[in-house]
Amino acid sequence: MELQITDAQLKPVAEKVLAGARLGFDDGVALYRSNDLLALGWLANHVREKRHGHTTYYNVNRHINPTNVCVAHCRLCAFGRSPEAAGAYTYALDEVWERAAQGVSEGATEFHIVGGLHPDLPFSYFTDLIRGLKQRFAHVHLKAFTMVEVQYLSKIAALRIPETLRALKDAGVDSLPGGGAEIFNPRVRKVICDHKTSGQMWLSIAREAHRIGLRSNATMLYGHIETREERVEHLLLLRALQDETGGFVAFIPLEFHPANTALAHLPTPTGFDALKNIAVARLLLDNFEHIKAYWIMLTPRIAQIALRWGANDIDGTVIEEKIYHDAGATTEQFTPRMDLERLIREAGRVPVERDTLYRPVDRSKLPPITSGHRNAPPPAPGAPASGNGGLVQLDTTLTLNL
Repeated sequence: MELQITDAQLKPVAEKVLAGARLGFDDGVALYRSNDLLALGWLANHVREKRHGHTTYYNVNRHINPTNVCVAHCRLCAFGRSPEAAGAYTYALDEVWERAAQGVSEGATEFHIVGGLHPDLPFSYFTDLIRGLKQRFAHVHLKAFTMVEVQYLSKIAALRIPETLRALKDAGVDSLPGGGAEIFNPRVRKVICDHKTSGQMWLSIAREAHRIGLRSNATMLYGHIETREERVEHLLLLRALQDETGGFVAFIPLEFHPANTALAHLPTPTGFDALKNIAVARLLLDNFEHIKAYWIMLTPRIAQIALRWGANDIDGTVIEEKIYHDAGATTEQFTPRMDLERLIREAGRVPVERDTLYRPVDRSKLPPITSGHRNAPPPAPGAPASGNGGLVQLDTTLTLNL
């Protein structure tokens, strides 16, 4: 298929892309202004296939959210609770390890651990949690604590950021997730997350983590009050730090879900915007190997299409995702490996199971899977019982539902 451009603004940008030249700020704004989605997808897919061919990654992971109690009260968030609020919870360490064991029985190679900024939990709760997981499940990669959590943990521990990161690494943290970045611009953060880590501090903590050998992901939350220019600014700040450290593993554009938040009056982003953000990320972030289409937020169908719009990863099996479901996500909280592979194959791609650092997984060297996907994760405290724990096999039929 040849490139056909209907938007004249895209032509000089396309010439740069095809020549392998780095795009600048004005190019990024032009990409976001354009509604020539097919041309954007063609260009992003060109770059994606040049780098990865048809290979598409997924992993078998388990999300663990130790607490939803949070002092930040961000307007963008439906997950956090005050300590006394209905639905507030904090897991005892034994409960965390029980959930982890369930994930291992289903073949998890990664625990993705994020939670609220709890006002009363000591730093030792978090280091003991990590040590306990590493002692029990030494082969599982611990991707734990966003930059926002790291800053808060440094405060409750009365440690500097480098000391906090070192303590977490010594306890067993292997890498950091990329959440909490939102949009770096101060104007936006003042409205959507004014009590959260600043954009500059997020970048500073990521820089320090990379310096001591803790790699991380990076994200951008789009579809709320940000402008095109603020999106581009965000992406270029990430690109500049990646030039400096090389420590980012993957970039994940995160679609804002307004339901049950203080910003519920805002419209929900569309599939058109989802694909545009995937494509622009692939084109602007030329030093990021991996762009992820997070099926939990996008729906499996849009994530599947995104594999032709620049994404080369569809995320993982997840198991019990809470944060976006509290904000109204209607996707399932679990997808079996076979369904992820089917999604990838139906998009004309080749599925490869990976670990957190994108090394192919050799199942013969891992503990055997002892639990099928029908086994539900343990219910959250106070959650209603369900016959199948909400784990429903997905309809993965490919439809262009924009």
